[in-house]
Amino acid sequence: MQIRQSFNGLHYKFTQKLADDLVRWQVKHLFMMNWNQLISAKRFGMEEFHSERQENRSEFQRDYDRLIFSAPFRRLQNKTQVFPLPGSIFVHNRLTHSLEVSCVGRSLGNDVAKAILVRQPELQNSYLPEIGSIVSAACLAHDLGNPPFGHSGERAISTFFSEGKGQALQNIQSNGELLSSMEWEDLTHFEGNANAFRLLTHQFEGRRKGGFAMTYTTLASIVKYPFSSSLAGKKSKFGFFVSEEMSFQKIAMELGLTQLNDHPLKYARHPLVYLVEAADDICYQMMDIEDAHKLKILTTEETKDLLMSYFSENRKEHIRKTFHIVSDTNEQIAYLRSSVIGLLIRECTRAFLDHENEILEGKFEGTLIKHISECPAIAYKHCSDVSLKKIYRSKDVLDIELAGFRVISTLLELMIDAVTSPEKAYSQLLINRVSGQYNIKAPGLYERVQAVLDYISGMTDVFALDLYRKINGNSLPAV
Repeated sequence: MQIRQSFNGLHYKFTQKLADDLVRWQVKHLFMMNWNQLISAKRFGMEEFHSERQENRSEFQRDYDRLIFSAPFRRLQNKTQVFPLPGSIFVHNRLTHSLEVSCVGRSLGNDVAKAILVRQPELQNSYLPEIGSIVSAACLAHDLGNPPFGHSGERAISTFFSEGKGQALQNIQSNGELLSSMEWEDLTHFEGNANAFRLLTHQFEGRRKGGFAMTYTTLASIVKYPFSSSLAGKKSKFGFFVSEEMSFQKIAMELGLTQLNDHPLKYARHPLVYLVEAADDICYQMMDIEDAHKLKILTTEETKDLLMSYFSENRKEHIRKTFHIVSDTNEQIAYLRSSVIGLLIRECTRAFLDHENEILEGKFEGTLIKHISECPAIAYKHCSDVSLKKIYRSKDVLDIELAGFRVISTLLELMIDAVTSPEKAYSQLLINRVSGQYNIKAPGLYERVQAVLDYISGMTDVFALDLYRKINGNSLPAV
């Protein structure tokens, strides 16, 4: 009898544990994003026309091609990455940077997809094998919203409203209304990532609904900070403006992104954002170092030491043997750089797979780069420190930032004055110069200011500088 009672007690505890585990599993997966829903071929703004096309290209490959052939992507060839353009030595611009990020992103996506399919072969007939195509397309688009003159362009726009003459907009009424607090946050924390999402989704004048009409998944994959500007704080990073809040909500609901806040709006990242971000982190770090070597900001020995620090002694010995065969200095640096990129791709792939559940639960914190192995992590941190000290604070880089501040601030001052006082004769001259795709005459103040930012942020460095010179009378059209 005692044995039977003990057995029954153990059986009860065992079945109770199974039940508890099942409940925990159900709760966990109830709030976990899933790959079947996360990857959708539906196109934003063209939902009523959605149908599978019978052609060799997938919907995500069509996203890639659509971006490659677009005017905003072509304009990236004349937008500063880090170093001034043009120069006698060809360095990276936004276009070459985006193409390289796309290549690394494709490798990351393909490697992650293969590994997930080994774990979950039932996903073979889903869109999961397309991850490489999705990430490569998102990488092409990740910098489309950046204004001229690199990151200084973003700061110039933000500080114009937070510290400069744009502060006056807080007290200007349009049709009896002032800018809302969230609209003001959009302006004082202007963010290139949010601007890219707007460029891809907004229906500009005379254009089709849905902007570029990209797939939902490609659009979600570029939003690094999936929350509204009111949550940006001092970090000034957010993923969408007030005007695109409903658009992102629609995409998030379709893809099943985990919502973290209602007011202010906040979501967990789409998992593929981590791969796009990792590709960008890998490329800008490696390519900025290579460019700095070409410009003689870093010596050959400094550059080799920085890149060699990623490897074990065995790997270093193999690299040194290769140097006996490849004696050209630039080729040696290029070989080292490609070897480091390959290493970081493997490390970031491993980090993603190790933390896949946390990512799908919306609980993963930080970037993939921050979760790589100790040796490459130390090397990456050292490269970041050297880049900050010797590259990003070099005279040439600071000069382009100073010039960019001056050019963008002047253009903003004149254009904002034009849309707030359109009755002035000079205002009309400026307004008439703006392309018809920008709703520069919108009834609302926020919409008119956004039209100005759309116009200026879409300029190339050369176009912005040329317009600045013409407005100041330093350059006149040829007669």
